[in-house]
Amino acid sequence: MYLRRLRDLREDHDYKQEYVASVLRITRQQYQLYESGKRSLPLEKLIDICRLYNVSADYILELKDNTL
Repeated sequence: MYLRRLRDLREDHDYKQEYVASVLRITRQQYQLYESGKRSLPLEKLIDICRLYNVSADYILELKDNTL
């Protein structure tokens, strides 16, 4: 599931949830719900995350193992 990739990407970049949330223009609590799987990640936020980390959506969704 993509939840692990979201957390791993954030930690690999030494980002806090607060920073990622600010990039996504949401609260840290909202982002935490996405990362924990308690709320589905909307498509527009997935796109923003792909841009933030410079990875493909396929990578985040675990459809492939390479980032691009």
